[in-house]
Amino acid sequence: MYPDPIQVAGPLALVPTLLGGIVFGLALAAPPGPMNAVIAEESAVRGWWAGLSAGLGAMLADLCFLLLSLAGLATIVTETPTLRRLLVAGGGLLMLWFASGAVRDANALSSMSTPATGESRGFRKAFVLALTNPYQVAFWLTVGVGLLQPGELDALSSLPVVDATGLFFVRTGHPVLLVGLFGGIALWITGFPAAIVAARRRVERLAPAVAWASAVILAVTGLLFLGRALF
Repeated sequence: MYPDPIQVAGPLALVPTLLGGIVFGLALAAPPGPMNAVIAEESAVRGWWAGLSAGLGAMLADLCFLLLSLAGLATIVTETPTLRRLLVAGGGLLMLWFASGAVRDANALSSMSTPATGESRGFRKAFVLALTNPYQVAFWLTVGVGLLQPGELDALSSLPVVDATGLFFVRTGHPVLLVGLFGGIALWITGFPAAIVAARRRVERLAPAVAWASAVILAVTGLLFLGRALF
């Protein structure tokens, strides 16, 4: 019979919960998409701090979604189809607007060899974009809600080869899990901009290429969002 992880004494019992939270945070922050397109563009065009600032904007939006989920208000989005359509349409229009800005950055950088020094608006861009990103909303309405409910998750029980049942319990609804989750997001938004900046120093033409790629990702995703809102 496996021991009840809730009864295990000492802080070591919460290590799996912290690690599980970090994994969930990385899973939320790392996938390619409009948020990382903005972070990559800001990092390549204006440097590491601008990229981190954009990441902090996206993380602040996640904190807002967390608070709304705790208050039970986030479900209003799923229960109101008209509001959901407006949210998706607004996100699509914002992505198209930011895509046009990325095109301007790419054109300006084509004749430059150093990062741009203009004011970074990455924090505001990422924050507003994240608030209207239905994928981010969907995460907090599904996975996020499950993580907030008190309980325990046997994270390794589904491994197909090794019998790891009972070896790695994650306590859902625990503050340590949330600390790990936002810690995982923080790891990504500091490491990803650093990687972009390091790569740019090795390849001088990386900045305009990243800006063009950001523009394409934002434009395509914006059109897809508008299509979902209209049809």
